[in-house]
Amino acid sequence: MWWRARWWPAVVDAALAVALAAVCILQGLDDELGRWRPFDLPAMVLSALATLPVVLRRRAPVAVLVTCYSFWVWQILLGYNPVVSTYGVLLAMYTVAATQPRWITALFLAGCPVIWIVTGLTTGFASPAGVLLTGLAVPAVIAKAGDSARQLAVAHEARARQAVTEERLRIARELHDVVAHHMSVVAVQAGLARYVLRADPATAEAAMSTVLSTSGEALGEMRRVLSLLRAGEEPDGDAPAPGLPGLLALAERVRAAGVPVDVRVTGEPRVLPSGLDLCVYRIVQESLTNVLKHAVPAAAAIAVSYGRERVEVTVRDDGARAPADRTAGGQGLIGMRERALLYGGTLAAAPRPGGGFEVRLTLPLPAGDGGGEGDDRAR
Repeated sequence: MWWRARWWPAVVDAALAVALAAVCILQGLDDELGRWRPFDLPAMVLSALATLPVVLRRRAPVAVLVTCYSFWVWQILLGYNPVVSTYGVLLAMYTVAATQPRWITALFLAGCPVIWIVTGLTTGFASPAGVLLTGLAVPAVIAKAGDSARQLAVAHEARARQAVTEERLRIARELHDVVAHHMSVVAVQAGLARYVLRADPATAEAAMSTVLSTSGEALGEMRRVLSLLRAGEEPDGDAPAPGLPGLLALAERVRAAGVPVDVRVTGEPRVLPSGLDLCVYRIVQESLTNVLKHAVPAAAAIAVSYGRERVEVTVRDDGARAPADRTAGGQGLIGMRERALLYGGTLAAAPRPGGGFEVRLTLPLPAGDGGGEGDDRAR
């Protein structure tokens, strides 16, 4: 959910800060080398102040590290063991190393070993060898881990950009389907207008109105798709990609082109993932375009059936014949099958025994997208 994505990192950081502060205080109370006493309030407060700021480490990593550094050094100057309250400093240091430029990381990492080694050697909390090893090795490990995290973030961003580019190219390929459908409608209506121009001016005017609106829609979709090809630009406008909710408008355009279309939906309609939704729409659109090209005069029927695990869509017509280019695996049918396979579905396209043609699409629904059945409506 959106609130989890927004607040969950802050919740994790808050829990981590409290846990680290508790560990520092408990370790200090058990410290045999330092000056901690049972219920040593100043030491407890300084340990908490050197650790709790990490709750804000994602928002202000440098400020958090400076704050943790300051209280840590203060505690050291008062004679307490520097190891006891170092956890907040190390976590803040890692965050800086993972998110900030390298020169900032180097500046802070250079200060930590100096403080650690000087205080360790002068206060006698550990052996010189142990102090040197810890003071040099720990910041080096933190720096390496932070640098690796930064590289992973850069690689992730590069993959995200590549995914955006691939998605834009995929959507740009939708241009063929958009133009093919709309131009088929325009061609049929323009031919009708020319045929009845003198004999039936009203019909000719209605046909030209359909040509005007359909060509306008085609130009709008072309602008939307082509804008995706311009690197760094978003598509003009906020119009969503077409999907199942647009089937009625699609059917209406085909009716205006002279093909009666019936739309029937059974089962419980639900919101499909955008890619799946677009897949169904484009296959129905291509099927109706084939009816306009090859089967007129004909009537078409669209049946959408929602099941618990799959959605089935059937487009059939009663055209008197099925030309060879509808059954020989033309580019339209190849494209439809590729779309279906992309989402783990199947597509069957064949002449009907009593005449006409049928396209049947079956797509599995994502896990958890179940639903009941029982709704039946037709238009």
